[in-house]
Amino acid sequence: MRMRILSIAAAVVVALATNSCFAEAWVTKMFSETKYDFGTVARGADTVHKFAIKNIYKQDIELLSVSTSCGCTTPTIDKKVLKTGDIGYLTATFNTRTFTGIHGATLTVMIRWNDNGNWRHAEGQVRVDGNIRSDVVFTPGAVNFDKVDQGKSAAQKVEVTYRGRSSWKIVDVRGASDALEVEMKEKQRYSGYVAYDLLVRLKDSASAGVLNEQLVLVTNDDENPRIPIYVGGQVVSQLSISPESVMFNSVTQGEQATRRILVRGQAPFKIVAIQCDDEQSFAFSTDSESKASHVVEIKFNAKKGAGDIKQPIHITTDLGNKLQATVTAYGTIVPGETQPTATDTKVAKPAADAGSAATTESAAGSVARQ
Repeated sequence: MRMRILSIAAAVVVALATNSCFAEAWVTKMFSETKYDFGTVARGADTVHKFAIKNIYKQDIELLSVSTSCGCTTPTIDKKVLKTGDIGYLTATFNTRTFTGIHGATLTVMIRWNDNGNWRHAEGQVRVDGNIRSDVVFTPGAVNFDKVDQGKSAAQKVEVTYRGRSSWKIVDVRGASDALEVEMKEKQRYSGYVAYDLLVRLKDSASAGVLNEQLVLVTNDDENPRIPIYVGGQVVSQLSISPESVMFNSVTQGEQATRRILVRGQAPFKIVAIQCDDEQSFAFSTDSESKASHVVEIKFNAKKGAGDIKQPIHITTDLGNKLQATVTAYGTIVPGETQPTATDTKVAKPAADAGSAATTESAAGSVARQ
């Protein structure tokens, strides 16, 4: 009898462990990635990585908390409740100012969801690793341009210091963005101490949008030749469009629909052309004056066959080629009826077992100038 009780208890333990493993498996499917290696970074560098979390299930998913296995990494969550299709981010910040050497952390996210009135809990995990060099220091820890008006240039200086071999050098600076260039100057070298000034310039040709780039310092250190430095900011467009997208929804084949958008500028301007690839279906009209805001009328003629519409519309102004705007028109052409055909969108449902889960630095050319 005792052996039988022990056997049953062991089976229960195995079953619970198996269910826990399955639960974590379906949670993991919501993460775009589960591991990230910061590589070798300088002391004081701003080193951050965002793990995307997408709710691929029917129920709302609540991100309750996140913990870390090591003080070398600080985790935060930017969005607590994710509805179906929503994306949130788990941000991992490597603490390069207080730690040095090789470190890593497992970040555990606790979640819950409402399963027909019953709150259920599970967890998902991601991993970060990196090597924080104590001999290389960045001051400040990153290049942050904050907000820069489109069409204007900006510059930020970073001091790079090294203590160690007297022959240590930065031989190049590389980056993947044509919007950046770097001027590098060695300012000190004595008794194993080396100091460089890096002047990072944002070109006036930079496109509007969020700047999220990385430069790589290439050194003559055979063991760790590459050291990244983050470059961030925002290039603010001189033009804004409201609404940001044109929604035609459902248009019956052969009929016409009209929408209006407002194009604003930081200074008076003229609209000189409005173009798109589908000239048979779209027509545009606006005024010819020079002023800070213009109303643009967009007419859509549903001449083509039934189907979805996705058409970029390009607005050219007299402010120059760098200061233009684009808006995208969306909609559906339906045959004969004003109601579109219903589609069956299947979305998985989270549960405590696997059966309910849904299946779901290389640097470019050099930007340095000696």
